[in-house]
Amino acid sequence: MSEERKIRVLIAKPGLDGHDRGAKVIALGLRDEGMETIYTGLRQTPEQIVRAAIQEDVDVIGLSCLSGAHKYLFPRVVELLKEQGIKDILVIGGGNIPKEDIPFLKEKGIKEIFTQGTMVGEIADYIRKNVRTQATRA
Repeated sequence: MSEERKIRVLIAKPGLDGHDRGAKVIALGLRDEGMETIYTGLRQTPEQIVRAAIQEDVDVIGLSCLSGAHKYLFPRVVELLKEQGIKDILVIGGGNIPKEDIPFLKEKGIKEIFTQGTMVGEIADYIRKNVRTQATRA
């Protein structure tokens, strides 16, 4: 019997935002929840994020933005995934996102937005319930 593959999550900070404490907390928290996490570091372009997601064969991209550029950067990641024909990566977001922007982001393909103060366990539960498993990706 083979060991079950861990959910792989890429945590990314798109744009010029220079604050990453929250993203690091989420990456470490999801690791503690049993997931493999990859953190891309600060100031990543949507193209770099998608390239890393493909190279790392991730199940989830978690985008974090505090700079206010989320209405451009988050949808751009989804667009680039579509251009590559990738449909099985769950894209979620978080950070300093005004509640009134959440419907727009969801319309653009971001599956869920976790605002500041969300518990890591809530994010982990959402991922577990919504990520496609390796069996369905094969």
